[in-house]
Amino acid sequence: MTTDALASTSEPTDRQVPVVVLVSGSGTLLQALLDAAADPVYGVRIAAVGADRPCTGLDRAERGGIPTFVVRPADFADRAAWDVALAEQVAAADPRFVVTAGFMRILGPATLGAQPVVNTHPALLPSFPGAHGVRDALAYGVKVTGTTCHVVDAGVDTGPIIEQRVVAVEDDDTEESLHERIKVQERDLLVDVVSRLAREGFVVEGRRVRIGQD
Repeated sequence: MTTDALASTSEPTDRQVPVVVLVSGSGTLLQALLDAAADPVYGVRIAAVGADRPCTGLDRAERGGIPTFVVRPADFADRAAWDVALAEQVAAADPRFVVTAGFMRILGPATLGAQPVVNTHPALLPSFPGAHGVRDALAYGVKVTGTTCHVVDAGVDTGPIIEQRVVAVEDDDTEESLHERIKVQERDLLVDVVSRLAREGFVVEGRRVRIGQD
């Protein structure tokens, strides 16, 4: 559901649910969330944007007046210490949940144990996890692929699935052309799911995510 569609069917809410968004790169997924959250009907307040490095995504947040922070792995003795520091920065914003939007680090138990973390992946999980989901799907010869929104766990793209969108693979697709079409669906999916999770609440029961229960 787009923000415009949401606005036409819902009344504004006084309860803006705080979320933290983590980024590593250009921040196009973040920008979709920033644009949606500008409408009070959306029901989400982006409380802070964090990163593992200086990046364009942080610039987008700062232009929108959103507090930002950077926790660089190189500044810590090991991954565990970095994870604890990241968890502390996230906790300072007191989010209901965290969204990783192009965040290219595996989160550890300190961050994952504090609040739910939501991610998108450019393939139909559990098929083609990892950093090259689009390339791997195309190489395998699938006729459809897509994007998945899921709750992050300790594995790589192995967490419970929230929702998926399907994208057809064309005969003349390259990795780049297919990925561009997936990105359109990925942005729309993330905007929709984040609003639903915030407005309706959710619980994770084993492999199932039940929206509308909290």
